[in-house]
This record gives sequence, structure tokens and C-alpha cells, in this order.
Amino acid sequence: MNLTVLLPCLNESETLETCIKKAQASISASGLTGEVLVADNGSSDGSQEIAKSLGARLIHVKQKGYGSALLAGINAAYGENIIMADADDSYALDNLTPFITILVNNGADLVLGNRFAGGISPGAMPFLHRYIGNPVLSFLGRLFFSAPLNDFHCGLRGFKKASIINLGLASTGMEFASEMIVKSQIAGLRITEVPTTLSKDGRSRAPHLRTWRDGWRHLRFLLAYSPRWLFYYPGILLTSLGFIGLIALLKGPVEIAGVVFQTQSLVFSAGLFLFGQELVWLAVLSKASSVSKGLLPKDVNWSKIIRYFGREINLFFYLFIFLSGAAACLFSLLDWQSHDFGPLQMERALRQSILALILTFSGVQAMFFHFLLGVVSIPVKDGSLIQEDFRSQDEE
Repeated sequence: MNLTVLLPCLNESETLETCIKKAQASISASGLTGEVLVADNGSSDGSQEIAKSLGARLIHVKQKGYGSALLAGINAAYGENIIMADADDSYALDNLTPFITILVNNGADLVLGNRFAGGISPGAMPFLHRYIGNPVLSFLGRLFFSAPLNDFHCGLRGFKKASIINLGLASTGMEFASEMIVKSQIAGLRITEVPTTLSKDGRSRAPHLRTWRDGWRHLRFLLAYSPRWLFYYPGILLTSLGFIGLIALLKGPVEIAGVVFQTQSLVFSAGLFLFGQELVWLAVLSKASSVSKGLLPKDVNWSKIIRYFGREINLFFYLFIFLSGAAACLFSLLDWQSHDFGPLQMERALRQSILALILTFSGVQAMFFHFLLGVVSIPVKDGSLIQEDFRSQDEE
């Protein structure tokens, strides 16, 4: 079979008949052999009977969630090409020709509709979604993953069944839409978009989509799959700012444009430096863990970073930093003893203590993260060791 039009359904009796008839008309006009598949997620309003009476194929999906219904539908589809759409009569199911043409004739793996290019009817998309939510999330998707899309969350999309099945999609909620694009882009699938229209849906009840909850879930997913933007870049920035502050202020106060930066600024610089270091380590751990579990593919640049941080010889360097901090702590204690454990010159004592603590904490933190990197990097899908792939430069 050439084509499956997949409609996830939860209590869509008001619009399901219209959607099925439009989809059937599009299949007939295309000249392809196809089916309309309704993945019902536990409707209680007679949607199942409507689907069967119109000749659509019906499957029952017990696990709740938008993603669950779509995953079950994709696996059950007979068509080698699948076009999915909401069953609320907001999408142009009677004009699927652009999607069919690109999928069947142009060889794309995934084609999405672009509602902003095709036209959005008045009242079809809430203000927050149209001018804030969708543009922001689409921008982040392009920034984080270089996905060539301007409407990241259009629910009307077509794809090759085999290509999408191989991605191992797992999200059960609304973030399924983001997961499909992110994993497709990471896997190097051919992705494009075509203009499509969005009309006001035909149902009287409120939509299943929840603006803030589902928007956050989409954002969280994008960040989770991009440790570079979630941890690494912020970590590098904070570490650099903290380091500059430490170098400038360890010797004494610094005046810039009439503002005097003193010990309190030194304390904040130390905090930025340590926090930034932790974010960098979290980025390395997150990437290594995701690669070892098969959630993200190997990346040449990240491989070099992980390999660098995972070198066994680095442990001696981390230990040296720790011992230097311990020595500085001992020096501060002896200095205090030389004053009979009495009052000290506060500025000088704080600078000594801050330097000692930075070295001590940095060394200990690095050693612990190094060992944790070895733990999270061990298992991979094929049973090999990621440490063999990211072996130390000494072993090479």
C-alpha cells in the first residue's frame, strides 16, 4: 500500500467524519492505493463507530497521550508513506497533494506543513502560540539542530514509515512532534516543508493542547537533546567570566569607570568559576551518557572533548590541583597560627582562603566527575565500551 493517512483521535465525534471524508478524497485524487487509519486513544463519544462506518481502519490505543496514539498508528500503518494530522478539521486534509508529491516523487523522508507560509485563519491559532510559542521554539530548533524548518510544531506532516520507525521514537505526549524532527535531523534524514493552511477547528470543546505545560515539555526536550546549549556554552561563558574576575581581583581591589570591585566581587567570581566548571562537566557527562545509550549519535567534535576529559593522565593533573589547594589551605592555617589564632588582616586572609578553596574544590570536583564519566560511558547498545572508542591519547 502506498499511503496511510493517520488520524490520532480522542473524542473527536464532531469533526472526525469530515476529516475522514477529506482524507479519502485526497487518496482517491492522488491515484495511490491508501487507507485512512484512526488511532483511537479511548474515546467515549462514539468516535470509534464513526470511523468504522466510513470505512476507516480503527485501532485502539490503551496508553494515553498524543505520542502514544501516533506511535501505535505508525507501527500499525499499511502504507509505506504516512501523512498524519489532527482530527479536529483544522488542517487541509482535502489537499494533501503537496505532501504526497514530495514524499513519493521527490524522495523526502519527512515533510512538514508551514502554516505561517500557507495562511492561518482568524481565531485558528491562539495569540501566544502564533507570535511567541511557535516562533520561539522553531527558532531554538533551528539554532540547536540546524533543522531547515520555520514551523516546528505543525501537526500536518508526512514521512516515510521505514525512516521514522528506525528513529526509535518514544515520547508519549505532545513533545512527540519535537522528537520526530530532532531525531530525524540528527539521523541525517531528508527534511523539508511546504506551505499549508490552518483553519479554526470544528469542535465545541477545548483543545487537548495545554499552552504552558506542553510548551515547557517541548522546550525541555529540545534542551535535553542539546547538551551543548544547555550546559556547555553557558559553562564556558561562566567559567571565563569567573576566571577573568579571579585574575583581576586576587592581588587587590580594581577600579573601573569609578566603580571599585573588592572582595565581594572576588567571592562572586569564584562562584561563577566553580559553577561554570560544573556545567562543562555536566555537558560532557550528558553527551557521553546519551551516546552510550544510543539516544544521540557520535559526534566528531564531542568525541574529542570526551576523549580529552576522559584521559587517565588527567587524574594526576586533577590530583595536583587538589593538593595545591590543600597546601594553600595549610598555608592559611599556618599564617593564622603565626598570629596566635587571633584577628587577621581581612582582605589578605580572604584572598588566601578563596584561592585555597577554588583549587581544592576544582580538583575534587574534577576527580569525581572523571570517575563518573567512566561509569556513564560504559554500556552501549552493541555491548562494546565507549571508552574503547574514546580511548586516551596515551593509548593511541
